[in-house]
Amino acid sequence: MSVQLRFFATFREAVGTKTITREYDARTVGDVLVALEDEFEGLAGEILENGTVRPQVNVLLNGRDVEHERGIETPIEPDDTLSIFPPVAGGARGGVP
Repeated sequence: MSVQLRFFATFREAVGTKTITREYDARTVGDVLVALEDEFEGLAGEILENGTVRPQVNVLLNGRDVEHERGIETPIEPDDTLSIFPPVAGGARGGVP
């Protein structure tokens, strides 16, 4: 089945582009994420940890956070879109000299 994948920040750098479309023999979000970590060296171990999405990583299926669905067991359908956001750190503290 065809799945569109969107990457942000450091994940975009690891893949080399913002959006890709791939054909997968996948039934769940987890199947796709495992395939991505296998395909892109820069993603290996960066999305999944101990059978779940790593803390602070956000994975959205058609705009909905998979953690609010069935996690990595969330079913995936043809032409779905997965958006994958790495952890975000830092930020300026206003008013601090």
